[in-house]
Amino acid sequence: MPIINLLGLEFETVDVDSIFVGTDKGGWVYSGQRPRHEVECPKFYILKKPISRRQVATLLNGPEPDERPDDLMEGIDGLALKEILSHANRSLQKLADSTLDDGYEWEVRCPSEGEWRIAHQQITLNYPAKKVEILADSPASNYRGAMMDGSPRKSPGIGPTADHRAAIESHPTKDLVALSSIPMDRSLADVIARLVITPIRKEPGLMVPENADFANNLRGELLWMTILGIVPSFTIPILRGMSDYAVNGWPNLLFGGLCIGFVSGAFWRPRRPSIAIKDVK
Repeated sequence: MPIINLLGLEFETVDVDSIFVGTDKGGWVYSGQRPRHEVECPKFYILKKPISRRQVATLLNGPEPDERPDDLMEGIDGLALKEILSHANRSLQKLADSTLDDGYEWEVRCPSEGEWRIAHQQITLNYPAKKVEILADSPASNYRGAMMDGSPRKSPGIGPTADHRAAIESHPTKDLVALSSIPMDRSLADVIARLVITPIRKEPGLMVPENADFANNLRGELLWMTILGIVPSFTIPILRGMSDYAVNGWPNLLFGGLCIGFVSGAFWRPRRPSIAIKDVK
């Protein structure tokens, strides 16, 4: 597999591929991970490991670190990342003319979530435990409005999360990662970065629809609250020979059934449909 060398950083090739991101589980606790949707990325290049202290010094034309040069560069904030990317993109212009594919304009940045997951699917990225890896995406409460071409999700630039980035956070002990977010206006321990060389998407890409089918979701919620909560609430007293209470105490039974049905929705509902690229073209 071809490797692109940029100032001593070896970027491995990730071929055109697609992956489904998010979950189709229906419980409310999974609402921030829905809707499950397909992301398709063009060919790009990625560092298998996050950048080290020595690599950052090379990018910035600085002296080699006196201590632990091969350790990961931690505590990266917005200003430091901007400087790293600025130097890398200046060097990339010379490389693009001679090495990279014709017909594209290229840039160096952090990966989007789609790029990160496709790269991990193809070449198994190295990510250390208990670290937070910066992504190019802006954070969001769910995947509504997410890009389906692997380009970064942009922020409106206002509000308390304007200076935040989405991030891949690794579990302290298990081989697991999860999506989180970090502030970029200050340096925090355990924050690391990985770089990609990727085509600039000039044309507006496909997006996950901003709005769900509210009416259909409401009908489904009423149905399952009735089946899982209200019906058992009235059936149990009748089966126990308390038919009079089922008639006279119906407000209490109705309220109790609604509560049970409501709570059940936090953990279980039927799986939601996944959104494929062909569904939004």
